Amino acid sequence: MTQYPSLHMIIDGEKVSGGGRRTFPVVNPATGETLAELPLAEAADLDRALEVADRGFAIWRKSTPQERANVLQGAARLMVERQEDLARIATMEEGKPLAESRIEVMMNVGLFNFYAGECFRIYGRELVRPEGTRSTIRHEPVGPVAAFAPWNFPLGNPGRKLGAPVAAGCSVILKSAEETPASALGILQCLLDAGLPKEVAQAVFGVPDEVSRHLLGSPIIRKLSFTGSTVVGKHLACLATQNMQRTTMELGGHGPVLVFDDADVEKALATAVGGKYRNAGQVCVSPTRFIVQEDVFEKFRDGFIAGAKAQVVGDGLVDGTTMGPMANPRRPEAMERLIGDAVQRGAKLGAGGERIGNQGYFYAPSVLSEIPLDADIMNEEPFGPVALINPYRSEDEMIAEANRLPYGLAAYCWTGDYKRQQRLAAQVRAGMVGINSHMIGGADAPFGGVGWSGHGSEDGPEGVLACMVTKAVHEG
Repeated sequence: MTQYPSLHMIIDGEKVSGGGRRTFPVVNPATGETLAELPLAEAADLDRALEVADRGFAIWRKSTPQERANVLQGAARLMVERQEDLARIATMEEGKPLAESRIEVMMNVGLFNFYAGECFRIYGRELVRPEGTRSTIRHEPVGPVAAFAPWNFPLGNPGRKLGAPVAAGCSVILKSAEETPASALGILQCLLDAGLPKEVAQAVFGVPDEVSRHLLGSPIIRKLSFTGSTVVGKHLACLATQNMQRTTMELGGHGPVLVFDDADVEKALATAVGGKYRNAGQVCVSPTRFIVQEDVFEKFRDGFIAGAKAQVVGDGLVDGTTMGPMANPRRPEAMERLIGDAVQRGAKLGAGGERIGNQGYFYAPSVLSEIPLDADIMNEEPFGPVALINPYRSEDEMIAEANRLPYGLAAYCWTGDYKRQQRLAAQVRAGMVGINSHMIGGADAPFGGVGWSGHGSEDGPEGVLACMVTKAVHEG
């Protein structure tokens, strides 16, 4: 049985804790009990992390592709060996079922192995020039990266934030979520144990606004990578302009799902129900607004309600659980507010709409239908276990609803009409579109959005290039 570890920061390879620092209680969301106290960084800790990251960049930018690949592949092997411990810690901190946490470890393994290969594929190019002259384009590491990761994927988000800078030859200061620190520390420790120089990657925790202002206020930081809410992302983007730091912003979404009357409704339901209640709906690409053509609306709605009621809600460490608790007390409160507002405005509640039990942060898998567009939940990312299902008549109306909001992260479309599939691929505004599938990610595929869902990409070759700058060299 995995025990929850003691907590610390990692600066210059040292486990930093104690010293009269402020602390943050890390809570098991299934029980509400405190797992441990997390030490929070003071200004001196952040200054030290910046100084070490500056030295780390001077070291790592000179590393060979083989050296970087060896570290990433070595870390991947260690994650496989430590999969069960990492997964159990993530479930204890965040609440998701253990099976989902195990998959999250393996997602990191795939990403690190892919990035190891990318170390050898950071190609430049030579331009055609007259004899006696030469022009080349090259990619160079951008510099020290400040990386901010949220709590909803406590292993995968830190993996993304660490893997790309390491592959590109950058140093990185990781500030992962205070709610899920041991998961992030576990991923970083795999890199250090695989031979990453201790100066190259640091992990700090603290009061988020204090840490972000301090790190982004330093000219040492040359890039910001952030995953989180649109509100916080806009704030950090403003801070980054002061030192003209490059940014990759993976922000919120409000995932539309278009279901047409020629779709395989049973397959769409089987896929969408699991996708909706994965991680209790606390997923930025979660399918949320179900835009269903009238002829199949009732069949789809009723099938979804049955699927919601079939979910087994409980402690993620218990066998058979299909949906765990929400990650913190803020999320059930948000569900009550948003669902209550929708029902008050006339929406029909088909399932859920209430908390479960008297301990932890459990909320019932919920289904709302026929929701007015002015309800808060139709315009604000719910980030929870609630499906919103409305009927529409025509393709044009459905596309208009999919594109109505300023978000554009992930969208999903279900139709058997090939020509319609091509129209949807072109007209639905999102960074990622799944057609007859909810599989929109992969180690080799860019992950990111447009509009209020951010800019730039993680994963794929684009994830490494986002940590690099392009230089043109002209020789006469």
